Amino acid sequence: MVTRVRTVAFQGIEAVPVDVQVQIAPGVVVFNVVGLPDKAVAESRERVRSALLASGLSLPAKRITVNLAPADLPKEGSHYDLPIALGLMAAMGAVPSDILNSYVVLGELGLDGRLAPIAGTLPAAIAAGADGRGIICPAQSGPEAAWAGEDIDIVAPDSLLALVNHLAGRQVTARPVPRRRAGPEGLPDLSEVRGQDVARRALEVAAAGGHNLLMIGPPGAGKSMLAQRLPSILPPLNARELLDISMIQSVAGELAGGAVSDRRPFRAPHHSASMAALVGGGLRVRPGEASLAHNGVLFLDELPEFAPQVLDSLRQPLETGETIIARANARVTYPARFQLVAAMNPCKCGLAGTPGHVCRRGTRCAADYQARISGPFLDRIDLRIDMPAVGAADMIGPASAEPSAAVASRVAAARSLQERRFSGLGLARVHTNAAAGARLIEEVVCPDAESRSLLLQAAERFALSARAYHRVLKVARTIADLAGAEKVGRPHIAEALSYRVNFQVT
Repeated sequence: MVTRVRTVAFQGIEAVPVDVQVQIAPGVVVFNVVGLPDKAVAESRERVRSALLASGLSLPAKRITVNLAPADLPKEGSHYDLPIALGLMAAMGAVPSDILNSYVVLGELGLDGRLAPIAGTLPAAIAAGADGRGIICPAQSGPEAAWAGEDIDIVAPDSLLALVNHLAGRQVTARPVPRRRAGPEGLPDLSEVRGQDVARRALEVAAAGGHNLLMIGPPGAGKSMLAQRLPSILPPLNARELLDISMIQSVAGELAGGAVSDRRPFRAPHHSASMAALVGGGLRVRPGEASLAHNGVLFLDELPEFAPQVLDSLRQPLETGETIIARANARVTYPARFQLVAAMNPCKCGLAGTPGHVCRRGTRCAADYQARISGPFLDRIDLRIDMPAVGAADMIGPASAEPSAAVASRVAAARSLQERRFSGLGLARVHTNAAAGARLIEEVVCPDAESRSLLLQAAERFALSARAYHRVLKVARTIADLAGAEKVGRPHIAEALSYRVNFQVT
């Protein structure tokens, strides 16, 4: 007789059904796990054996075969421990197998029978609900599963023995409740930034339309300071965005205690990050920083210090909003619709263009340093601004900078306009101008004759590519939205062009 327990395997953020088939038959005493298991799954035999002993059960002296079907799908991770253990217990008659048919089971077992938290509980719970099943998971992962919906039956015990008691009706465990992670008391405020009026305006435009931003300036000009304050002016997450972010964090194992956060991600990897760390990959094809910044901000400080190949690996996610990781035995897709914010010095010594500074290498210092960034990568950045050094007068003078709350209200109003515009066109998944396609942005901007003339002059003078042309239109549409203008005019086009072409430091 073969007993079956349903669990899942993860391909990106998708939970693929897996049947754990257990057979106990006469023959040579052996415990085999088949179905393309990785090392963690193969080692589950010893964890399961010890956990059963700790719970008062011992495996029979028979031939035990565990098949993870489909057999040609690679199985990775430690969450197969609990379904294997329950399958064995059902085969031995310790738990009723008909009850297990109503659940998707996943969890890691300790040698003492306790259940340890595992990654991927949220997408597994969503898949279980879509299949009309409940979910059995560790207690620490229960609050994460509870976000999948109130109508899903969730059993989240802290040990194998507690699970047996629950299934037998002797001691029923309470249904877990969703948990929200408490963030810091307050985000850094824009009022702390002195001077840099142009940069503050560019940051507001970038936030309103979800545009990519590059800041170039000497050390101490406030580039990192401005980037760190971008989350304080971004609008809150909607329900769909929160779910997408939480599913990626769940697969990556970053939902501590099963609690989700309603704040937009802000990821700032070090410039020594590898390609796999940035776009995803590795032995088990985990999401990278680009995917963990989905619906949030990816901040790359000291941009030219990143390896050129690593930066160029972001070109596809910047265009498509997803990362596709192809391997010989797997092809995984992760969402990666992030807002790129980058900062860099104008040259290696950091002071090119600063009044009173003369570099011994002349203009070649800045040219060589900026050449580390490829043209196709730069072409995908919407706003590029020069930030001069902040003088002592700006620091000593009275603090009169506008706070984040005032800027955030304008950003929220502009985003609301974009939501209504794209929703009216039947595009519910497009929320910002930056996410609009080329044909769509031409339709919603529709520049007049005067604006087209200005665009033509700029395209000829600065050799704008087709991509650059459409990105100028997107920024202009955002500037018009901030002003509450229904149509995009020549002043909006002119400001958008100023952010696009005035960035070279010589």
